Amino acid sequence: MQVLRITRPGGPEVLDFEERPAPVPGPSELLVRVQASALNRADLLQLHGGYPAPPGVPADVPGLEYAGEVLATGPLVRRFKVGDRVMGLVGGGAFSEQLVTHEREALSVPENLDSTQAAALPEAYLTAFDALVLQGGLRMGENVLIHAVASGVGSAAAQLCRAMGAQVVGTGRNAKKLSRASEWGVHKTVLCESSPPSFAFAVREATGGRGVDLVLDLVGGDYLPETLRSMAAQGRVMLVGLVAGRVAQAELDILLTRRLRITGTVLRSRPPEEKMALALAAERHLGPLFRSGALVPVIDAVYPMREAREALTRMAKNDTVGKLVLRWE
Repeated sequence: MQVLRITRPGGPEVLDFEERPAPVPGPSELLVRVQASALNRADLLQLHGGYPAPPGVPADVPGLEYAGEVLATGPLVRRFKVGDRVMGLVGGGAFSEQLVTHEREALSVPENLDSTQAAALPEAYLTAFDALVLQGGLRMGENVLIHAVASGVGSAAAQLCRAMGAQVVGTGRNAKKLSRASEWGVHKTVLCESSPPSFAFAVREATGGRGVDLVLDLVGGDYLPETLRSMAAQGRVMLVGLVAGRVAQAELDILLTRRLRITGTVLRSRPPEEKMALALAAERHLGPLFRSGALVPVIDAVYPMREAREALTRMAKNDTVGKLVLRWE
């Protein structure tokens, strides 16, 4: 099989194709023919040597999500059979023609979606579902603030909030990208052009002065002070990304007086048991919403795998709306 591997630390130019033996599934694993994968910022970080793969996955082959077809199964597999269409998250190695994954970490591809569309779902929707619902306790009628709402995870989170009857305020640094947000049910958008950003007043105004109950923070850094000022009493912040920086100053009196909670979360480094539980919960709760069209993939562009370098270069420029998908031909 072919893989797209990292030849040395650097930018997209360090990727190159290589022939490798196909993996062999273990007793409870699936061998999947990968038809499509999607890009994530973690892929860029891994190229530069800043986000190493967890133990047990190819250290030099990026890619966190896939969609494809089951080629073979281990003797203990019960959930899937050869020929089934599956999608899911892996710790790495999705930029390959074949991969192995535990059957309980795979999800069935909805009948109404092709593999290119399905490849854009796992990272965005599992991240949003886990952060907002399973950990953040999202409830009907709440006000939610989503930073980088035009990103893959941001657009998925907005649709999930809409499906659950929550009102969304979204931020972003690009007016053209923010103009798409109403398609996903975003009630109010705030353009953050200044540095540090200023959005708390607009967020509180959009919520009648009350503030938001839950925040999905995909950027971190100097957004934190304004985020805290945007919140209602007993609000929750789910910190998922740090593209705006790893360091922030917080006004601790706001944390105390409003009784706020800040929770950090990642998916890639979790133990397999937690990933399995998340995949099964997502399939049970999100599957019907995918099939009904209430939740849809937001795809900016689809590239053949041979143009992965160009796709990664485009993602690095931060001018995409939704996901960039790679397709094996």
